[in-house]
Amino acid sequence: MELIGPYLAACLLLVAAGTAKAFRPADTARALAATVPIRLSMLVPLVRVGAGAELLVGAAGLALPSPWTAWPVALSYLGFAAYVGVVLVRGGPLASCGCFATPDVPVTRVHVALDLVLGASAAVVAAAVPTQWLPALLSGQPWAGVPLGATSLLGAWLAFLAMGRLAELGAARRRLGITRGPVG
Repeated sequence: MELIGPYLAACLLLVAAGTAKAFRPADTARALAATVPIRLSMLVPLVRVGAGAELLVGAAGLALPSPWTAWPVALSYLGFAAYVGVVLVRGGPLASCGCFATPDVPVTRVHVALDLVLGASAAVVAAAVPTQWLPALLSGQPWAGVPLGATSLLGAWLAFLAMGRLAELGAARRRLGITRGPVG
């Protein structure tokens, strides 16, 4: 299963983002308040509940990988991509969602692209693998899957950098009036 690495990276990112939002829901609530007709004071508890669900989906996908846990991972990412994509197309404001504890940085097309890739990889895993497949996959991996785990962690870190730090760089470039380049 070639897409297990991106799938595991997607699960790791859900756990990290859910944890960050659970502890700091205000950033996500502010971003949502700009796009949905719900008061900020009402959004904070809703964000905490959503963050808990995000964390649980990611943790379940890591701990008990199966089609039953991979589908919610896929749907989470595809839902994120759809929401952010619609906001970007409409030109509406969407500040940082607080996923990665970054300062108030708007999301970019890179965020949408990564959400689509991670969602698609989780959907392929969900559709293509039987239940209890991970032990069999890891038994055929070198060093019991340690390199696979390490590359999945690296993939999650690179996606974190692309969605968080790269967006910060793009925002700084826009503030400085630098419009050329691939960022943002």
